[in-house]
Amino acid sequence: MRRPRSVVARHPWVGVVALAAIGALLLGCAPEVVPDPDIVVTGDLGGRPTLTYVAPLTVDSVYRHTVWAGTGPALVEGGPVLLRYWVEDARDARVVTENYSTSPVPRVLSLAELGEDLYGTLSGQNVGARLLQVTPPGEAADAGFTAVTVLDVLSTRATGTPVTPRADLPVVTLADDGSPTIAPTGTPAPSGLTVQPLLRGSGVQVEPTDVVTVQYVGFSWDDGASFDSTWARGVPVSFSLSDVPAWAEGLADQPVGSQVLLVVPPTYGLGATASAALAGKTVVFVIDILATGDEGVRR
Repeated sequence: MRRPRSVVARHPWVGVVALAAIGALLLGCAPEVVPDPDIVVTGDLGGRPTLTYVAPLTVDSVYRHTVWAGTGPALVEGGPVLLRYWVEDARDARVVTENYSTSPVPRVLSLAELGEDLYGTLSGQNVGARLLQVTPPGEAADAGFTAVTVLDVLSTRATGTPVTPRADLPVVTLADDGSPTIAPTGTPAPSGLTVQPLLRGSGVQVEPTDVVTVQYVGFSWDDGASFDSTWARGVPVSFSLSDVPAWAEGLADQPVGSQVLLVVPPTYGLGATASAALAGKTVVFVIDILATGDEGVRR
């Protein structure tokens, strides 16, 4: 299968704050006052944070604070982590970079992937946490200023309420990590695009032109064999729904946090149909919707 074109690139400043060198599980959104340094962080999980402090602000060493703890699964060493981040220059509280208006960034929880500072901030945390990191000049790839960073830890799997699916569709089974497999029905495939929510999320709704962040597996309708999987690659992916018409139609109006089963006939223009092995065949996708477009702005 030709995979959807990723539109998430590592922002240069994301490497600076150690991403590369970096609402559904919300515990609460009350202000949290950080005693040292004195910073107030407000806002909801997944939505843009507001930081209040007296600038210029300086620290002598990396400062970490849990604004609120997550109530979701614990982050696993070597496992995926999905982050929204907000970074300010503490000299004047100027926003240096953020991804609440674009897409969250997926990474692997490891020292090599994240770098010492961010790895130390995320280790031992749970999905749903909001974290504060204050980094002195020179700590983050020789940045010439103190960096104030807020991180939201998002889920890497759907978190919605179960929905009873149609009996004529493949049965989906989830592994402990959330990765799906299907049992083929042994019956003829539907002739049209079929959309079946399996978990109903509570986040904002997807729009057909959004950039979505998802986990997914693609299967053959005939035998249930997998031909593409973000779970196998280790991290979620973000891409524009405009590139995949069947997904744009099938995921429109589905809320973030949902898991959706799509049955896609070969009449749809989908990358999978360009494969010789899948040409002319019906395919099945099980898609976990983790984030969408400017979700952080819409909140």
